[in-house]
Amino acid sequence: MRKWVLPDQVEDVLPPLAGVIEATRRGLVDALTDAGYDLVSPPLVEHLEALLTGTGHDLEAATFKLIDPLSGKLLGVRPDITPQIARIDATYFDDDSVRRFCYAGTVLRAHAAPGEARALTQVGAELFGQAGPTGDAEIVRLMIEAARRVNAVPLLIDFGHVGLFKALVTHFGLTESTRSALDAALAAKSSSAIAALSGLPEDARAVFGRLTRAFGEPEATLREARGFLPDLPAVREALDDLGRIVAVAHEAGAQASVDLADLPGLDYHTGLVFVAYLGGTTEVVARGGRYDGVGEAFLASEAPARPATGFSFIDLRALAVATHAL
Repeated sequence: MRKWVLPDQVEDVLPPLAGVIEATRRGLVDALTDAGYDLVSPPLVEHLEALLTGTGHDLEAATFKLIDPLSGKLLGVRPDITPQIARIDATYFDDDSVRRFCYAGTVLRAHAAPGEARALTQVGAELFGQAGPTGDAEIVRLMIEAARRVNAVPLLIDFGHVGLFKALVTHFGLTESTRSALDAALAAKSSSAIAALSGLPEDARAVFGRLTRAFGEPEATLREARGFLPDLPAVREALDDLGRIVAVAHEAGAQASVDLADLPGLDYHTGLVFVAYLGGTTEVVARGGRYDGVGEAFLASEAPARPATGFSFIDLRALAVATHAL
């Protein structure tokens, strides 16, 4: 009997895990729809331009590309669903009211880290039209409640803020190449890499070097940050936002930490960012944050960019394994 081999990092899901994943999906979707988020289901493939428009260009390297035999146009298989929800918000509605959407579906990525799957089932929620801390607080509370529904507790949520880094880059007048190098150095928590960067003013070098160590218990980390960061309105606002959202997470029953050097999706996100872990493990349960303007390219030229924030449970298979004895 011939043994068929699947593509690398693509797997079948067999019983009983398939049933557990489906129950997890239903539980999460029920939690989101119970909270007033309307379920939408965008297609697995779209014209490549639509998938990668605007901030979606960050996903280009992860996107499978193919030619549509009907039209001859270039299509993409979605590596992420959020840009599609932004397109739905921008193209099917003609007012600026607050809108809430949720989704469940498969994404496919051209690349993944060793040991990670490239085909993932995800569930998420997106909030459009609600700016600032109010919207961020709603999304964080919703994520915690949805996780509780499927026994993904306790959660540890690690918060950061892209706006803080962007304010510092503007303040110090840094070039795009220096910004990219700093992003990589901060991700690696490498103060030595920052010290070796050419073209970085000495005062900036000192601030970003300290930023690599600005993580851990929220109150102490934010207090320390106020002491060494420049006293800029945008910096104060970012630190205040982080303090408020940590309090929200605690009130909702989650643990929280702060990492001021963690900048996922730097060109995609615009404010708060967070990663949720299953308590006592390194298992990432969800990722999210604010990405104002994600659907701007889909709007009429005179229309203002829409505030947007949301999160995604990024891999239901991993979540099901982590929360069930299989």
